[in-house]
Amino acid sequence: MAMKTAEEHDVGISCFISDLPGFRGILKQRYSDFIVNEVDRDGTVVQLSSLNAPEEELECFQENGANTAGTVVSYASQIESFKSLAGEADAVLLEEFINKINAGGEDSASPIVLSPDSDKSHRKAMHNFFKQNFKFLITDVVDGPDASSKCIRVRFNSAEASKGKNSKKRKERGDKPFDSRGSENWPEKVGKFLRFHLYKENKDTHEALGVIGHMLGIKPKSFGFAGTKDKRAVTTQRVTVFKQRASRLASLNKRLFGISLSDFCYVKEGLCLGQLLGNRFTITLRGIVADSEDIIKASADALGRHGFINYFGLQIQRSAIAKARKYYKESNDVVGTLKQLPRYLVAERAVLQTLKTSPGNYLQALKSIPRTLRMLYIHSYQSYLWNHAASKRVQTYGTEHVILGDLVYCKENSIGKVTEFVGSEYTEDCSGRYDSNDEDEVPGDIPEEINNYVKVVDAEDLNSGCYTIDDIILPMPGSRVKYPTNDIANVYEDLAKKDGISLTESVHNVEEFSITSITGCYRRVFQKPINFEWELLTYSDINKQLVETDLDKINKSKHMNTVKPTGSANGKNEAFDSTRELEIYDDVANVENNNKITGEEVKLPQDESLGGSSSQDSHTALKLSFTLPASCYATMAIRELLKTSTSVAYHKKLNQ
Repeated sequence: MAMKTAEEHDVGISCFISDLPGFRGILKQRYSDFIVNEVDRDGTVVQLSSLNAPEEELECFQENGANTAGTVVSYASQIESFKSLAGEADAVLLEEFINKINAGGEDSASPIVLSPDSDKSHRKAMHNFFKQNFKFLITDVVDGPDASSKCIRVRFNSAEASKGKNSKKRKERGDKPFDSRGSENWPEKVGKFLRFHLYKENKDTHEALGVIGHMLGIKPKSFGFAGTKDKRAVTTQRVTVFKQRASRLASLNKRLFGISLSDFCYVKEGLCLGQLLGNRFTITLRGIVADSEDIIKASADALGRHGFINYFGLQIQRSAIAKARKYYKESNDVVGTLKQLPRYLVAERAVLQTLKTSPGNYLQALKSIPRTLRMLYIHSYQSYLWNHAASKRVQTYGTEHVILGDLVYCKENSIGKVTEFVGSEYTEDCSGRYDSNDEDEVPGDIPEEINNYVKVVDAEDLNSGCYTIDDIILPMPGSRVKYPTNDIANVYEDLAKKDGISLTESVHNVEEFSITSITGCYRRVFQKPINFEWELLTYSDINKQLVETDLDKINKSKHMNTVKPTGSANGKNEAFDSTRELEIYDDVANVENNNKITGEEVKLPQDESLGGSSSQDSHTALKLSFTLPASCYATMAIRELLKTSTSVAYHKKLNQ
């Protein structure tokens, strides 16, 4: 039996703020209809600017053997001479090896082994050729495929290049090969982390960084980022990488597809999860169908004024994953199931790999999942409880007034102090990431001071009128949070009890899999979009993108579909004031980074648009631009606007 796809009501998403009628609109007909730009902690929107490496980089790095940071040294004539001595195959192999070193990959360039050679005098001539022409390379001899032959091995002379600096380190490593973390040849005045802007189209963050890492010859853990961005979108975000040169990454742009790297600078520290203020969204809803244009305008205005219920959005699984799970459930075939799972499914593969070597050891299998990923499972249950509590709050007490027993942030305390603590539980600890082999980072705890900034609304507060509906918060369950003192608190306890879970004590001895092992945090019940703008567009070609991307803005040679504004309204909200929680980044097609729908473009039915015109006539789209704090779901804002489900299944039906 196929796994049942979760619907919004299954996870507690059931209410709206306004009672305005909804209308039809298709979300993510094309991935370019969903544009996301990260907002850093300074409030700056991350965008593409320059795809080139900084000009001053050459002054920062000194020559290292064959390589200078911004200069690629040509050895064409030497390789041509080598071809006469060793043959074309070995010449090609050597050229590729030198090109990798010239691109800055000396630390990760694996030695090459030339063709078998039984002629000792010829091997001596080869050794001398390298000594005379490639001083940054060293050669030795290894056994060939048969007893009568030997092979010359060529490797980068890292000891010579670093002038002996690495000898002690190498002994400490047990003579293990160099990697990007161990590079000593780095100028002291240059930050050890290269920060850049990652622009990607229809690729998730891990997928894009996997491609870049493969091209650089470095491990995925060398990268740091503040938040994962979903696949079916065009996104721009900050990324850091350890001890890599800007010129090397900039040179990748001409070889990358759907990925661009820009705005390079060197910094002292790498990015960690949670180090962002939020995201700027530019969302285009196509195929708008409404009884009248006034309904669209009224709904858009209402979203800007009143916002939406700050639900956690749906977590979607791909059918391929469900199929593999079904196969394992029926067959218990670990090896066969592993063959069905893509390599990016880290958690599933980790569990099965452990069960493969230790059958029946389910606890160890769960522990094999990276710790930060394991924490997301607990967070998902917290989100489930929070959604139900938020719905109960709206159903019972409405969306207009604060009531006795609600939780709010204290007005007399600095909001900056509040945001300093809220969400820190889910901020990844970067310490040791690049100096340790432990890829599991332990999330931090929220200090006990957080509760000093949270209070229960009392009669005096109600009489003073100092708190509004926008101030209401609800807890994400944990060991240190407060709960409302009205009926909403019962929602948490009742649901958890129904699931056999205690919110106050662990029912088993494995602390890390208990909700009581984390401190919890708070989340605003109602969220207004920040710097909200909307615009109605008309278009005739359903296959053309309607909004300019970052790459389009710096590459005017690309053709854009002309769009004609038919009406607009802009609304500005207060300054960006957010509570920083874990960024569970939303995606109507797929929230979880690794659970993505395929990238095919979804075709809009050609017999509908505003007013029911045919495909020969113009169609209507609604363009929305707004900023949300980290962890807020743009799809929940769209749900409030359309008054329809944001599930993949629903939007697929719109295209049938």
